Amino acid sequence: MVRETDREAAEKGPDHPGVVAPPPVIFLGFLALGLGLEWAWPTTLRIDPVFRIALAAGLLGIAGFLGVAGIRAFRRAGTNVPPHKPALAIVSDGPFRYSRNPLYLGLSLILAGLALGLDSLWVLAMLAPALIVIRHGVIAREERYLEAKFGDQYRQYKARVRRWL
Repeated sequence: MVRETDREAAEKGPDHPGVVAPPPVIFLGFLALGLGLEWAWPTTLRIDPVFRIALAAGLLGIAGFLGVAGIRAFRRAGTNVPPHKPALAIVSDGPFRYSRNPLYLGLSLILAGLALGLDSLWVLAMLAPALIVIRHGVIAREERYLEAKFGDQYRQYKARVRRWL
């Protein structure tokens, strides 16, 4: 009996979206690339240091809030946070009422906040390619997976809530 269930599961394919890499790893990779470029060819953002640090702190604070609130929403829903594990429910409360991807928004704000805090144009420039990889290598795959797994429930959520903000 167990073997039949395993065979059926194998025929359906893996129960995860098959993202290209864990999103934090993607952002860390682009941060490392930006820092490497900064080391090789130093830059500056030419922003008043007091304003730059205040803005960096604000972005990092918002990112922290989104991260904590998003993970709590996943836990309340009884589903997995890591995208390599099965989604067990559609999370639509907490920050997911306003954005389908608040955790990725938070990671984006961390990268932007670090760029400002480090006064690095290179790190800030890495935000664009990071978002392209997240959009196509993570979000698109997650959306296909969630639509296939949850059908109309996910399509209704997707129609109600924007991808980013």
